[in-house]
Amino acid sequence: MTSNATGRLTGTGLRVGYGERTVIADLDVVVPDGSFTVIVGPNACGKSTLLRALSRLLKPQQGAVVLDGRDVASFGGKEFAREVGLLPQQSIAPEGITIIDLVSRGRFPYQKMFRQWTDDDQRAVDFALQVTRLTELSTRPVEALSGGQRQRVWIAMALAQETPILLLDEPTTYLDLGHQIEVLELCTELNRRGTTLVAVLHDLNQAARYASHIIAMRSGEIIAVGPPGEIITEDLVEQVFGVNCEVIADPQTGTPLIVPLAQGAVRFDSVPGDTANLRAAEDV
Repeated sequence: MTSNATGRLTGTGLRVGYGERTVIADLDVVVPDGSFTVIVGPNACGKSTLLRALSRLLKPQQGAVVLDGRDVASFGGKEFAREVGLLPQQSIAPEGITIIDLVSRGRFPYQKMFRQWTDDDQRAVDFALQVTRLTELSTRPVEALSGGQRQRVWIAMALAQETPILLLDEPTTYLDLGHQIEVLELCTELNRRGTTLVAVLHDLNQAARYASHIIAMRSGEIIAVGPPGEIITEDLVEQVFGVNCEVIADPQTGTPLIVPLAQGAVRFDSVPGDTANLRAAEDV
């Protein structure tokens, strides 16, 4: 699947995996500049693998990830970190560290051996705390926060890097619905302010509501790319997720809303094996 979109961050002919196991092969991808791109697909389809390749955490076995015409492997660590930020799937804060100290670590790519903390550093940290609504909590230990608050801290640290591109690997996992919406609303606001975002999400309805650009994957391949309103159809959902559904307009946003159709209940007497005990229990 190809797209006419253009962007600073691209992948061409990507073959990526773990050891001898290949997860994605011969894949081309473009992250449109200024987009909120969401990668969707069933479990183990290669969503996070693709994001890790884009972030340099995984080196492609073939092909190249390119930023501004350069293979990302040619960038120095701090140089790349000034362009692309990453919120990994699992982040562990050092014991006892406060919010402001952790967020301040986002300025590491700008530090040099003899460079002191500058007004620009402080401005970036203050801004990151402000937009994530953490300013008044900034002296609290990270370990004392709720799950949603902790996720905002990690996003704030990524924001303090002041990167034009931000990658988020399953940023809503393990959060309750309220905190999921909070994180996605924050992502939308960051995108509105000019940051290009790429996120892996499991919830297709959330992706359809918040994303401006969708990459739909299955079995290591990209099946469809484009705006949610153009590509999310009943046929696509069945092809990618194997689910029969109806796609209607979200009454709040007008974006696609996926309503799964009833699949039919499993009957115990249709399950292979000895069901005599189950039938006996029904007679009691």
